[in-house]
Amino acid sequence: MKYPRKLSSGANNTVIVISETEVGKLFTGDTRSEIGSEALKMQFANSINGLVAKFIRLEYNEAIQSEMLVMERIYPIDFRSYEIEIRELWYDVFEDDLKELHAAGFVHRDLKRPSNIGGLAFDNVLLTTNGLRLIDVGISALREQVGEKIFQKYIEVEQQEILEFREYFLNR
Repeated sequence: MKYPRKLSSGANNTVIVISETEVGKLFTGDTRSEIGSEALKMQFANSINGLVAKFIRLEYNEAIQSEMLVMERIYPIDFRSYEIEIRELWYDVFEDDLKELHAAGFVHRDLKRPSNIGGLAFDNVLLTTNGLRLIDVGISALREQVGEKIFQKYIEVEQQEILEFREYFLNR
């Protein structure tokens, strides 16, 4: 389906522009994730720090007959136009914020795209004027929902992805 003001499409959802400050992630049909769960995970992460895009509200868009998770609109910038020293600082803050989320019981689980899914390897990590930010918490997990053992497995994978992201972000 063609959507008005389409911004991007992932494996399961489309994101449309609502305004200069808001976007809506559409939940139509079987999206492989549940809107309420995603909203809860976003709100949880937002309560810890500002790394994850800000949740605004849930609503229903009558015009396109779709549930919509409304969040802040993020304007990414190209990190390659900045010196390595500046990128190192951004990366250090990113890593600290991610560790803070882990300690609080949140793991993103999608820093690096699987090779069989289209898009850039790290297209859920965006550089903004406020530093690095994370989008798309669809497959994220909360420790209280998955238990300690599974949560720790997710953390192990994400720690490896953090190292791979560091290499990508600083050496590209």
